[in-house]
Amino acid sequence: MDEDEHFKPGQQVPVSGIYACDCGQGHHWSTDVAGHTFPPLPCAGSTWRLQTRAHEQ
Repeated sequence: MDEDEHFKPGQQVPVSGIYACDCGQGHHWSTDVAGHTFPPLPCAGSTWRLQTRAHEQ
């Protein structure tokens, strides 16, 4: 997965981790689990982008 790839709300989460919205404010994030769907954005942004991958077990 490309670290700069963007995902829209409702798409399937490809990799578990912390995702940030693209609104540029740096204050909206979501912790998502692979296989779940991305939640609606809580701001004026349009996509989610992976910030930090979850640790592999």
